[in-house]
Amino acid sequence: MVAENGSAHPTSSTEELTKTASRLAAKGRGLLASDESIGTIGKRIEKAGLTNTEENRRSYRENFYTADIGESISGVILFKEALCQKASDGSSFVECLNKQGVLAGIKVDEGLVPFEGHEGETVTRGLEHLEANCQQYYRQGARFAKWRAALKVSDKLPSKDAIEQNAQQLAEYAVICQSCGLVPIVEPELLIDGDHTLERFAAASEEVITCCVQHLKRRHVCLEACLLKLQMVIPGTDCIQPKPTPQQIAQQTFDVMQRTVPVQCPGIVFLSGGQTEEEATVNLNAINLHAQQQKHDGWSLTFSFGRGLQASVMSIWSKDQSNKAEAKSMAAALAAANANACQGKYAPPHPSILKESLHEKFRGWNANVKSA
Repeated sequence: MVAENGSAHPTSSTEELTKTASRLAAKGRGLLASDESIGTIGKRIEKAGLTNTEENRRSYRENFYTADIGESISGVILFKEALCQKASDGSSFVECLNKQGVLAGIKVDEGLVPFEGHEGETVTRGLEHLEANCQQYYRQGARFAKWRAALKVSDKLPSKDAIEQNAQQLAEYAVICQSCGLVPIVEPELLIDGDHTLERFAAASEEVITCCVQHLKRRHVCLEACLLKLQMVIPGTDCIQPKPTPQQIAQQTFDVMQRTVPVQCPGIVFLSGGQTEEEATVNLNAINLHAQQQKHDGWSLTFSFGRGLQASVMSIWSKDQSNKAEAKSMAAALAAANANACQGKYAPPHPSILKESLHEKFRGWNANVKSA
């Protein structure tokens, strides 16, 4: 693990933040990423044959926030609409989560826009009003936040300019979050679209994470009160080479993390990244088994899965919205499988009822927004 001297000196406020970060990174639990925008969740609902209405979005989210997930999930990332929504019994979703000891978090970025002068690359918008928004989200019960950057991988990408610009934005976001009492989850996502190899993805990951950490240090972000949300090192969806084994993915992923992630960081939370629900769990389990074999005793290696915790639930719920019990049971089972995986204790069979890849190509930039 990388030694790092850039952490801020703890104060009473940073001590509270570090406690929150430690809770989120607790070994044996992970995060549910349910922060899809109205457009993204709407496309999934419509693909399942239903109408994208606020009530349908509320009803779908309720399957997770009122399920028995407290033993497996430490925090849930919400979209701002969900922060104000309530369960059928009148309790706010934040209250439903807090009753189980689960922290509520909030997506604070406003989506991707094209990076001017860099074809195919993006930056993220949302810094302009971020401080005021974070203050409001804290009052509404959020205790951590997430900002997503997305970087395309090829033989020549991501460009150094895109890496630098996104790292600067992530560091600025982290500074603002901590000043408002929110633990920042820093997400420099490398996209799996393309034909890149496992080795190329590892090299790109190392370059991107290293740059992000450098910018966090320069801005004196308290690393003990910050989590990194990263992609496992996996080949592109169009890679023609033989599919790597979970053990190969684990070794490449762990090696990159060892070379780049500071010891002060309490935890790394992985994306499910378009893998099947079962693949994401199996690979997470392999990463933790490899870490144990390497006698790793630092940051936790856990999960912040979206589709990897949701796809089977969507399948059940969309067929019969009144069948809440089965949908909630599936939500709890998927969470439990991944809680075991982040301890290296997962054993099949997997609860997923789906086998197909969960890769989506519509999670790009908003074409109606001007370039940055």
